[in-house]
Amino acid sequence: MTNPPRALLILADDHRDSLEKELYRLTAPPTDAQAARIRADKMLVYEALVDSTEQLPSGAQAGILVDEEYGADVAERAANSNGLINLSMPIEASGKDWFEFAYGDEWRQHAGFFATDHAKVLIRDNPSLPFSDRLQQAERLMVVSAWAGETRHSLIVELLVPATDADLASVGGDKKRYDDELRPRLTLEVISFLQDNGADPALWKVEGMDTTEDAAAVAQLARRGGRVADCIVLGRHSSKEDLDHWLEVAAPLAGYVGFAIGRSIWWDPLSDLLAGTIPTDVARARIAQNYLDFARDYLAARA
Repeated sequence: MTNPPRALLILADDHRDSLEKELYRLTAPPTDAQAARIRADKMLVYEALVDSTEQLPSGAQAGILVDEEYGADVAERAANSNGLINLSMPIEASGKDWFEFAYGDEWRQHAGFFATDHAKVLIRDNPSLPFSDRLQQAERLMVVSAWAGETRHSLIVELLVPATDADLASVGGDKKRYDDELRPRLTLEVISFLQDNGADPALWKVEGMDTTEDAAAVAQLARRGGRVADCIVLGRHSSKEDLDHWLEVAAPLAGYVGFAIGRSIWWDPLSDLLAGTIPTDVARARIAQNYLDFARDYLAARA
């Protein structure tokens, strides 16, 4: 099975809890003025993405992943972009260790309100974590998978496999060794567990792999038992060097169809904008250029 004609290249901007605490340095719920600033900056990121589409190669589809809380205006504009921008929105509450619905029992109404191309759920899991918590999370994901199938929503499962203390101890505390030596196998175990408990997404948004063999194994498992699923590579606020390597490994492989990168694209320009060291137009141009750099890197590797 070959990759589709156009790669899906998503600019991820659905961050909420980490954005409030780490970028805007908030220690309490945002005031109206602070929330307005966050919404304005999310719109700035979107406008930079739109700017970049003028230079985006024909083999790519631009996408935005944005939350309702601060990005409703962005979602509305993307939904009405006549296919220029693919729209994805999260279902999960932000800043939680385990998957919880952002809007509780009303999550279905919120997930169906905007004309999204994809709904997204973030899952953090590791086979060593408590089984009862893992199972409860998997059961919630199963409910979303069933909803996605019944309502013809295309589901993205964003999967993070964080190291436990025991994992890190086994590799001498070296996080890169964990990524390279342990995380690939653990990722396969988690995907299998979630599949066995009803997860059936259209896309797995996965952490990058160091080797072709590990990346291919993830893509093959995503399609286990005749499932129709592809993979995209997430950013994890990694360095450009690491991300370029992950993209170079994944892009040529069947079953990988793009990326969803966020903070590695817009964090530094927004930080400088907040600090007053650059004006808005420069921040916008830098975000657009950063996105285009990853887009071109991915498409070059794919070719």
